[in-house]
Amino acid sequence: MHTNVPHVRASTVPADLNPMQRKAVLYLDGPCLVLAGAGSGKTRVITQKIAYLLRECGYAARNVVAMTFTNKAAREMSERVRQLVDPRLTKGLTISTFHSLGLRFLREEAEHAGLKRQFSILDSNDALAIIQELLATTDRARLKSVQQSISLWKNGLLEPDDAAAAAQTPSDAEAARVYRDYSATLAAYQAVDFDDLIRLPATLLERNPEVRTRWQSRVHYLLVDEYQDTNVCQYRMVQALVGTRAMFTAVGDDDQAIYAWRGATVENLQRLTKDFPSIELIKLEQNYRSVQRILTAANKVISHNPNVFGKKLWSSLGEGEPIQVTAMDDEESEAENIAIRLSAARFERRAQWRDFAILYRSNQQARAMEQALRNLHIPYSISGGQSFFEKPEIRDVLAYLRLIANDDDDPAFIRAVTTPRRGVGNTTLQALGQFAQEQGMSMFSAVFEIGQTDRLAPRQLQPLQNFVRYIQDFQQRAGKKGDVRSMQGTAELFAPSPTMGLDSYEQAAAQGAGELLDELLRSMDYERHLYDLYDEKPAQTRWQNVLELVGWLKRKAQEDELDLMELVQHVALVTMLERSEDENPDTVKLSTLHAAKGLEFPHVYMIGVEEGLLPHLGREDEDIGQGEDAVEALAQRIQEERRLMYVGITRAQRSLHLSWCKRRRRAREDIVRERSRFIEEMGFSNDKPADPGAGMDPKQRLQMLKSLLSGEKG
Repeated sequence: MHTNVPHVRASTVPADLNPMQRKAVLYLDGPCLVLAGAGSGKTRVITQKIAYLLRECGYAARNVVAMTFTNKAAREMSERVRQLVDPRLTKGLTISTFHSLGLRFLREEAEHAGLKRQFSILDSNDALAIIQELLATTDRARLKSVQQSISLWKNGLLEPDDAAAAAQTPSDAEAARVYRDYSATLAAYQAVDFDDLIRLPATLLERNPEVRTRWQSRVHYLLVDEYQDTNVCQYRMVQALVGTRAMFTAVGDDDQAIYAWRGATVENLQRLTKDFPSIELIKLEQNYRSVQRILTAANKVISHNPNVFGKKLWSSLGEGEPIQVTAMDDEESEAENIAIRLSAARFERRAQWRDFAILYRSNQQARAMEQALRNLHIPYSISGGQSFFEKPEIRDVLAYLRLIANDDDDPAFIRAVTTPRRGVGNTTLQALGQFAQEQGMSMFSAVFEIGQTDRLAPRQLQPLQNFVRYIQDFQQRAGKKGDVRSMQGTAELFAPSPTMGLDSYEQAAAQGAGELLDELLRSMDYERHLYDLYDEKPAQTRWQNVLELVGWLKRKAQEDELDLMELVQHVALVTMLERSEDENPDTVKLSTLHAAKGLEFPHVYMIGVEEGLLPHLGREDEDIGQGEDAVEALAQRIQEERRLMYVGITRAQRSLHLSWCKRRRRAREDIVRERSRFIEEMGFSNDKPADPGAGMDPKQRLQMLKSLLSGEKG
């Protein structure tokens, strides 16, 4: 037990915690594993335990660390703790995602990690561009496959040599070769990718005793949420942080482990019991979300998976209404049927739109559903879709603005100088990145110096210098303060631009942000770049997105009287201006099952609950072969899909409706489908007969809805 803990009092622990929740909060005699079933109040347990450590147990906030997987979960925990504890006691408390903690770690330990303090972070799109350069292909599926392989290797703490040794196919060998070159490129750029934010800290903690001792002396108590979602890398990071003291609480649910495809391994829960034999196991089985009928169905489904710990959810909220299972003719009739039933249910239950969710296995299922909802004027929002500010074309334009604001932003430099192409290739960027690392400067600054060396040939140097002059023009015209750097010995390459001499910078600084934005778009020649890259329709869509962004920026500049530099500094916060994750608009929620994890709704409609979709079986599964390993791999896939079904069922609080299609269109032909094996595992042998609207055209269905609603009002 922690040696500085004074006499422990449980006086401030709420009396309404159930016995198992209370035990989980109070247990401090060593490592603790809390198996928290869906809706069992795990966030409350974690936040109450943090409050208990700070208020009653003498722990300093700076020595308590809580980690989870999403910013939303971290925010929610922080807000709850603030409500429970005097703010003075929370100073220095760390509640963050794994990746945020990893970033903080690398900033502090940059020297030990072989990085400069201003290292860059490449996101998925930036990383994919490097992989595309290395693979020299436009085959998006292949690019994504290699990126996924590299990510899984990093998550498993495999170096390029390990990956090459483990390669079993020519495709694997090629991916391992790209991994080696990709790692060299990142090192040259002084950049890390998303996976490195965990991999590098885990590796450094294991290999460097000085760093390990420093961090173990800081982390006196560690709490980890969603432990079933950890990968090998995260597990090893946790092990290294807690050391032999092993004062930690891990909270997880083996029945909700649905992220194997991104390297998470449910076995990490089981490993805890082996690596820490004295660990205390506490099960939270009382569910505060759903009626018993829904929990019984969930328990029945998940009982078909191998069970390590044994856990059965129960509820005191009553039995609840029967679960409905309906067979549909095809996806269009399914969508129309659900829209009609949902609209009628809203009137009958006197509910709001936000009380309803429609869940599905694949994003493609949303199309028919969206159309049906629009036909009935039902408001909806989609969860798990791509953010506007994550679209490649938006990121391309923002890279230019980021670089104008901060020319030390290496990822922005790399993206802008290569989009559109300006004759700057990967070899040139690697050499520039290597030089920048040696000199301890940004890649933008390095362009000013590298011309004095023989590191780059004139044909490589000139496009870089032209680009830097181009950015400097806009920096000066946007009113950026600071000296204008020049490149001695290269004056002929850096003559003033034809449109504006250097002596006119002062007058140009007065240009409005809107005018400069328009000129930036024109000078980038980005519209032509899009039409060169894509077919006409997608190019047009992407260009409209860019115009929407620029229009929004111009309005913002006008409303708040911002010049371009102030506006560009504001761009860093631009994603916060989207609808917050925490907002709850009065709309029906459409969501994939993966994106719905952690959410709850009074009434849930799960669509497409059929073989091939849920469980999802792709072409790679159909051709999986007959060997023992292949059969085992398929069994594990089905188990993960069953856990996904369990997650879907347990999102419902009061009512649950399942539907499946007797046929579904695939590649221009109708495929006969069978209902999912999971429906039978829930205990249903017969479907509910198709509704009276089956076979009606949309007008007849609308008429039926009107009569339903008028009958209800009468």
